[in-house]
Amino acid sequence: MYSEIQRERADIGGLMARPEYRESWNPELIKPKKLLNPVKASRSHQELHRELLMNHRRGLGVDSKPELQRVLEHRRWNQLIKKKEEELEAKRLQCPFRQELLRRQQRLNQMENPPQREEDHAPEFIKVRENLRRIATEERAL
Repeated sequence: MYSEIQRERADIGGLMARPEYRESWNPELIKPKKLLNPVKASRSHQELHRELLMNHRRGLGVDSKPELQRVLEHRRWNQLIKKKEEELEAKRLQCPFRQELLRRQQRLNQMENPPQREEDHAPEFIKVRENLRRIATEERAL
């Protein structure tokens, strides 16, 4: 008895698989429309898809690593290089003879190039003003 009911449902299911409104057009019936996928309908998705197609046509592959990961690796690489350079510099400066040579070189540089006074770097109007003050004080003293 149960098997007979299943057979009847299978026969009915076969009939219902194809709706009548597709076979014959009835103006009174409202035809269902396919729903739009909001992701595919978005402009950003369309632009991304267009760009991917263009890159594929040109033969440009998609980068295997994201941009953030590439930037981080580049920073790590630069840090390692700087660290190695600092270690090499530290090894060179460890020798006491070299340290003494550097000190002497710094002293010679200071003797050759005496530090310039701050007045030399001051703007010209400040220098003129100070000169006028000196002249004014000298005249008052006389």
